[in-house]
Amino acid sequence: MAGFEGVSALCENTNDVFLDVSKLLLTYADNILRNPNEEKYRSIRIGNPTFSTKLLPVKGAVECLFEMGFEEAETHLVFPKSASVDQLRRVRESIAAERDQRLGTGQRTPNPQSTNPASVSPASPTSAQASAPQQPTQPAAQPAAQPAAQPAAQPATQPATQQSSQSSMSFLRTLQSNFQHVMTYESPELQRKALSCIPRGQLCSRARERLQQARKADPKCNLAEEDMLMLELLQWFKGEFFSWVDSLPCSRCGGSTQSSGSLSPSADDLRWDAGRVENHYCNACHLSTRFPRYNNPEKLLETRRGRCGEWANCFTLCCRAMGLEARYIWDCTDHVWTEVFSQSQRRWLHCDPCENACDKPLLYEEGWGKKLSYIFAFSKDQVVDVTWRYSCKHQEVLSRRTHVKETWLLHTINGLNAVRQQALSAERKRELLERLVVELVEFISPKSPNPGELGGRISGSLAWRAARGETGASGSEEKASGFVFIPTESERQAKLFHLQYNVTKDCYCRVHSGQEEIPGWETGAWKSESVFRKEEHDWQTVYLARMEGSSSGRVCWRVVCVPVGLRIKAVSVRAISQTFHSGAVRWSLRSAQTTVEFLGDGGMHSLAGFSGSTELVVEAELSGGDGDAAWQHAQLFRQSMKETGTSSFEILVEMEDA
Repeated sequence: MAGFEGVSALCENTNDVFLDVSKLLLTYADNILRNPNEEKYRSIRIGNPTFSTKLLPVKGAVECLFEMGFEEAETHLVFPKSASVDQLRRVRESIAAERDQRLGTGQRTPNPQSTNPASVSPASPTSAQASAPQQPTQPAAQPAAQPAAQPAAQPATQPATQQSSQSSMSFLRTLQSNFQHVMTYESPELQRKALSCIPRGQLCSRARERLQQARKADPKCNLAEEDMLMLELLQWFKGEFFSWVDSLPCSRCGGSTQSSGSLSPSADDLRWDAGRVENHYCNACHLSTRFPRYNNPEKLLETRRGRCGEWANCFTLCCRAMGLEARYIWDCTDHVWTEVFSQSQRRWLHCDPCENACDKPLLYEEGWGKKLSYIFAFSKDQVVDVTWRYSCKHQEVLSRRTHVKETWLLHTINGLNAVRQQALSAERKRELLERLVVELVEFISPKSPNPGELGGRISGSLAWRAARGETGASGSEEKASGFVFIPTESERQAKLFHLQYNVTKDCYCRVHSGQEEIPGWETGAWKSESVFRKEEHDWQTVYLARMEGSSSGRVCWRVVCVPVGLRIKAVSVRAISQTFHSGAVRWSLRSAQTTVEFLGDGGMHSLAGFSGSTELVVEAELSGGDGDAAWQHAQLFRQSMKETGTSSFEILVEMEDA
């Protein structure tokens, strides 16, 4: 099989599969060799049941046809007159030799060129084959004779033909590989292992609370607890379970490392599907730290780190373990994520665990500026081309879809789905078809991006947007959660209110109230206008900024002491803000009687004039900036994603009896 990757891949199948498929491949080849002038033998319809169910799903099968010289042509694979018959014969002999070896002596595959075509019998071995039973690589060792037998025009057309065939082979391998990989998530044992890592009870409790809040926001709410569970799982996975890796710390000194090529995978690496191992080199210790890129989700439950590939792989498994219907999304421009089907909304929802982003399909094209072309969804039941969900520039996307012919892609996907769905009930097949129709209707009309959502959508009910913290996200509409910090009994007794906020963890901490944590910056805000939390994975930083397209933004926090019979004695505030170009951040502290401005320089500022007041408001106002990225030129609390133990905002209030 030397030189024939398709044949080598075919040989990796089980013996029964190989024997069945090789018989068909030899039939295709022999028909051409015996009847070189018959056009009907030079064409294979992709939609033919034999091709779509017996060849298309099998690893290496279609690749063998391409290696023989077949090319894709709309609805068929064709063997053009310009193709090399010698190449066809060499691939045919390579397959036949392997087949003979597996069948054993006495059952040789006939060579159509060494007998009379009219009298050959499929079961009759030729004397030539009987005398040389094991020469599988011999035909491929004679390439020197190839050019003399080719037509004069062949050298000019062959490179384009090979490029097209190679592109189709590569595409097919990608589809087959991902379609097979998602079956890993269906292992009951693996799902049980995933569930052992997930705080299911806690997430379900939070989901019920979130659903109650959504129903308060919208009495007509028709969402289900399952929708909220998905959001809670997404937040937990990013905030508590998985971590991002750019470069690993040195395994000896703990210092920073630099990527320095790759290392050979060990047997254990290969066991967990890590065919690639990155070398993270420490210049101080002159030591290499290995970073295997595991593709087995079971191993990822242990390592809990990686980049988008590891994140989406493990998160999709967690979704399936929690009973959510999920599928793995592959984008050929080098990103992957997950989709979860919402029964209550009757649609698939975009879920990116790296970004903690849900239902924002235009994030990549509009927010990241990606030039999309092919995006596929893989589930246990089907593969779907979902490119159009993630783009509002369909004509531009179409101009970039040049790797394979659209008709070939359609027939290929249909063939893969036909095989996968053979064992499904009629009811399940009908359900999948109905969902697909709904998706196709969605795909027909491109979406219009909302600049305030980085291209993310804001469609859906008020309850759905409220559940995701998106109400009032666009324009200048103000979010007024109305949250007011009132001293707890512990804080009242200590006569100290000490609030800290960590933007990396996106969590508040009430120091003198048993270290109580309040997740989500918006949860503790009294008012906010056109502000959101931004994570930059390229720079590994996180901060609050104003919405893209807005001229200004602001956020306020309010503390009220009078309900517990206290008043303010002294107050100190520490905040971090950063500006670029003409961006500006204005910090102020005010009460009913006094307003004082202070700097967001990271220092603790003790501010006078508030003694005797019963409440105060801390406010940050963001404005200015240059060009399209003006919204990024004024930032609050900017810090590294690795600084999980450092607060970037503090309010310290000393109190006394009123």
